Amino acid sequence: MKYYNSNTIIYLDGRFEKAVESSTDLYGQSLHYGYAAFEGIRAYKTHNGNRIFKAAAHFDRLEQSCKLANIPFPWDKEELIKQTYKLLTLNKLKDAYIRPLVFCHPNMKLNEPSGVSILICAWDWDAYSGNKLLKLTISEYERPNPKSTPMEAKLSGNYVNSILATTAANVKGYDEALLLDMHGYVAEASGANIFIEKDGKLYTPSLGNILPGITRDTVKELCTVLDIECIEQKLTVEDLKSADGAFLCGTATEIAGIASIDDVVYRPLWRETIGYTIQRAYKNLVLEKVNYEVII
Repeated sequence: MKYYNSNTIIYLDGRFEKAVESSTDLYGQSLHYGYAAFEGIRAYKTHNGNRIFKAAAHFDRLEQSCKLANIPFPWDKEELIKQTYKLLTLNKLKDAYIRPLVFCHPNMKLNEPSGVSILICAWDWDAYSGNKLLKLTISEYERPNPKSTPMEAKLSGNYVNSILATTAANVKGYDEALLLDMHGYVAEASGANIFIEKDGKLYTPSLGNILPGITRDTVKELCTVLDIECIEQKLTVEDLKSADGAFLCGTATEIAGIASIDDVVYRPLWRETIGYTIQRAYKNLVLEKVNYEVII
């Protein structure tokens, strides 16, 4: 997939320019060491015009990620949101995926950056996992120890772990990898959080070894509105095997049902699961068909 063409506009350090005419220094810490922070945000075409879903929450998390990694964040977030809307207009995008990236200037030392830049780009992108039910495998890779890197920060370098896990899963014929933490508890997929369904309730791994997803928070909010009990706790592989159903959630993924995890096949029809109810409610929310946010 090509994410840009000769007319694509990006936002870089306060100005708009063509992606094909832009450049960066090859000695930057971000390129050499993965020392950068990023966000994934979605915009939707609604009856009220273009809407960037939870823009403030995403830019707040970008700032927090930078803070946790000692990366400066000198920008006004409200201004960044304003410029992101302008970026969508310049690229004539309605439904779009948006990628802000804070990257570091040239510095070959392993210390705080000498300076930072911010890039915002956007492109048309359907749900990351498509619209099918997913086949997952428990990965041979674990989520990093939270004492080695701040897992609640969305840092570029952390996603090498995700690439390795996803690639290994794809080679085996699976759609996605599910990673455990260092203690053998369920953590998350390579780029999405997981919920399981059991006896009419939803369960999701507690914080500590996972990225606290904004879509994960939205699912929890929808559960409150829809009167669905949602419990955060440590989950085991046995919990996965005994579950009635499961789904992934994330900005790129949105809500994606899980057909199986290794040899465990979830038998109920997807349309009969809580996950399907959440999937429909989420779509209605982002498209403003139902204003759950008035209640939330």
